[in-house]
Amino acid sequence: MTNLHLLIPSLFWNRITQPETLDGLSLPAVENFLAKSSQTQQTSQGFEAWLCQVFGISKQQNWPIAPILLQFENTEQASAENGYWLRADPVHLRIEQNHILLADSQMFKISVKESDQLADIVNRHFEKDALAFLPINPDRWYVRLEKNPDLQLHALSQIAGTNINNYLPTGEDRTIWHNRFNEIQMLLHEHPINQARQERGELAINSLWFWGGGRIPETVTSIYTHIWSNDMLPRALALTSGTPYATLPANAERWLETAEHGNHLVVLAALWRKTQYNNAYGWREDLKAFEQNWFAPLYTALQKGQITQLTITAIEDNIARDFIITRKNLWKFWNLAKPLSSYVNNEAKLT
Repeated sequence: MTNLHLLIPSLFWNRITQPETLDGLSLPAVENFLAKSSQTQQTSQGFEAWLCQVFGISKQQNWPIAPILLQFENTEQASAENGYWLRADPVHLRIEQNHILLADSQMFKISVKESDQLADIVNRHFEKDALAFLPINPDRWYVRLEKNPDLQLHALSQIAGTNINNYLPTGEDRTIWHNRFNEIQMLLHEHPINQARQERGELAINSLWFWGGGRIPETVTSIYTHIWSNDMLPRALALTSGTPYATLPANAERWLETAEHGNHLVVLAALWRKTQYNNAYGWREDLKAFEQNWFAPLYTALQKGQITQLTITAIEDNIARDFIITRKNLWKFWNLAKPLSSYVNNEAKLT
């Protein structure tokens, strides 16, 4: 028995802007899957939250992404088992009228040398506060705290490409961290590295975004026998739970050649990254590629009985929808395929 669970954040284009994005798309396989499936819906706090919940991880003040990923980094610089950890990722902030827009490393490159030099000045400034910023990777920094702060934070993925004014830290310690946020911007704004970047026409690395705080979870459990993904968090959760994992195959045919019996999680996250920056053209192209490379072959595989059950989980801003399909469901000829636009959650549309 082979069960496949496709996790596809941003399967539906729910932006108010560019509603024509869905026009003229030919997607017979995915539209038939959705029409003939049984459906459930629940509230969601996003991609990272969904993964944590599926792997049995309890929310602390925040979803503890930082210690989970630090453990996966396999670094000798720090152990995730000791202390409270935050992600502190380099970002670019730009002021537009009364908005502050944030861009993450999808929109810029930062070298190891630049990262180390920026981390050095930040560390020297915050030495008095016993904060140590670790640039484990140029675009993935971590910071360890002696005790748990009273902070509620937003994942970087939730605010990339958006106005950050409504997403700053909250909680009793918010003032301390707002001040640190501002101090970091002042430190980095005039740094020679950023002056040189701007002269080259590159985005300045003028702030850090704190998120994913927590301590390493006591237990991480998996309902899957294999996980396939190019994203760090699913792979980190696979490692922590002792679940075999592999990078994402190029298409479903390759996956079918190697997949053994069991419950498989395949994470297709490309659409999500396009919606973060309102890249309608890129989203369309990726969806067309998914139709050709994944949905169409999987439809055939389900017809032939190569797959016992297919579950598609589509995550939007505040909901996660499961579409569950078996071979028997494909015979529901009375459930006619509908265009993808009919599944858009109007209440969750973004501005």
